[in-house]
Amino acid sequence: MVLDPGETGGMTGAPPGPTTRVPLLQLEVATLLSGAGNGAAMVVLPWIVLERTGSAGSAGLLAAATAVPLLASSLFSGTVVDTLGRRRTSVFSDVMSALSVAAIPVVDHVIGLGLGWLIVLAVLGAVFDPAGVTARETMLPAAATRAGWPLARANGVHEAVWGAAFLLGPGLGGVLIALVGALTALWFTAVAFAGSALLVSVLRVADAGRPAEHHAPEGFWSGTREGLQFVWRDRLLRSITIITAVLVSVYMPVEGVLLPVEFEAQDQPGRLGLVVMAMSLGAICGALAFGLIGRTWRRSLVFRGSLISTGVFLLALAALPPFGVMLAAALFIGVSYGPQGPLVNIAMQTRSPERMRGRVVGIITSTEYAAGPFGYLLVGAATERFGVQSTFLAIGALVLVVALAGLAVRPLQELDTLPDELVGAGKLDAEATLEAALDIATSGPVPLVMPPRDPETLRQERDLP
Repeated sequence: MVLDPGETGGMTGAPPGPTTRVPLLQLEVATLLSGAGNGAAMVVLPWIVLERTGSAGSAGLLAAATAVPLLASSLFSGTVVDTLGRRRTSVFSDVMSALSVAAIPVVDHVIGLGLGWLIVLAVLGAVFDPAGVTARETMLPAAATRAGWPLARANGVHEAVWGAAFLLGPGLGGVLIALVGALTALWFTAVAFAGSALLVSVLRVADAGRPAEHHAPEGFWSGTREGLQFVWRDRLLRSITIITAVLVSVYMPVEGVLLPVEFEAQDQPGRLGLVVMAMSLGAICGALAFGLIGRTWRRSLVFRGSLISTGVFLLALAALPPFGVMLAAALFIGVSYGPQGPLVNIAMQTRSPERMRGRVVGIITSTEYAAGPFGYLLVGAATERFGVQSTFLAIGALVLVVALAGLAVRPLQELDTLPDELVGAGKLDAEATLEAALDIATSGPVPLVMPPRDPETLRQERDLP
């Protein structure tokens, strides 16, 4: 009987068979489709609310209703991945997203679509998203090993694909609304999710299936607690989690609060789109650039340099210079920020045990989900109280202070000692394989091999009269 390495819970090793980029291509196309589907839904769903109600408050209610369960589910997403398996979780997440968005036009046709139904279906689709993202990211090292790619290159491309998905998705959503209408656009979104699910369902990389019983978390709550303790006790993971949370809490409100308020006051929505697009394109370029230099440059230097340059260019943008200078500053902010994602990914992938990788990725990602809304609240209140430019300058100064403080964070030096690839990622672990084979051989009504007996029990049975 041949054991599928993706189904045995094997932990380490290089994949049997020739090197191939097919699994990595499958994974990245699935990431692109799922991310673009979510990006399109971010535009289409509020549009439907505004079409039906004409109320900006109702659109805000939809956003808030999806954000709250998203925060909760992101914390436990890794435990789900480590319990059910990476491939199964990713497929289930995309299937639920496809069904939820496809159900919206169906419900509208059958009984009429009200705000309540729209919120319920939107929450149903969003609540599983963190688990799907976590599952795909945990499969990346094995896919990279199959392709013969170092982790720096694979993670650089992965983050660039993710950025491209959320650059293309909202634009595609807007185009579809104009061409076919908002409700019909959701069918195209559903197809994107279904395509992602199909690609991952036939993905064959190591450790993608349901983990062996002795590798799975003992319980849902205890497994999550174990992951939290692991991240906190690891000096490097703890440091980058805190730094990344601070960065996200101020980076997202720049795009979502400060720039919209500034350009709305100027009545220049087109300029807002160009500046945000420049930041997104810069981030894609920065991630790809890291894929090229990640093996030759000291990672701690890249991480710290990324922080400092992000702060410097944020300050330049905060000065609200002429529009051409704003575009250049926005582009360089993105380029500076781009290496952060791949660097954090490599730290999560190489510092976490295979059996806990889902929880480590999920927990660190959940801090980013929480930091964004927290930053929106603080920056929004500060903008109303002090104005755009004062708040903007304070944010740039805060990032620069955090970056300079990072020079003294000694655990960041451990980025330089992280391996370029997971030694043995992608091959069946010998112990796990042996245990799986033994389980098969000693189970069933007529076992092929009798299970080993405890010597003490045999001695007692022999001494019985």
